[in-house]
Amino acid sequence: QVQLVESGGGLVQPGGSLRLSCAASGIIFRIYAMSWYRQAPGKQRELVARITSGNSTNYAESVKGRFTISRDNVKNTVYLQMSSLKPEDTAVYYCNAAYTLVLVTNYWGQGTQVTVSS
Repeated sequence: QVQLVESGGGLVQPGGSLRLSCAASGIIFRIYAMSWYRQAPGKQRELVARITSGNSTNYAESVKGRFTISRDNVKNTVYLQMSSLKPEDTAVYYCNAAYTLVLVTNYWGQGTQVTVSS
C-alpha cells in the first residue's frame, strides 16, 4: 500500500518560514520524481517544485529564490523549505510521486494546509 504523508503545515506570518515534509512508503522512493503542488481556494492545483530521481530541480516562477525542494532517499522523504512567505502562498500543499516507464504512475498525499497571515 502506497502512502504519502505530509506534515509541517500551519499558520505563519508574512516573511516567515516553514518546512514541509512528505514521508513515502510502499514505493521504491529513489526512482520516483517527487513534487509539491498547491491549491488555493477557487484556483486550480499548480506545480510548486519538483525534484527528479537524479536530483534535478525546477520551480514555479512565483517561488523561485524563496522555496527549496530536497529529498532524502534513506528516509524516503521529500522536503519543501519555504522562506519569505507571502499571503498568496496560502494553500493546501500536496506531495506527489511520479514514475514514468511507458505510462505515468502517480501517487498523491492528503495535503497539508499552509496559511500565511498576520
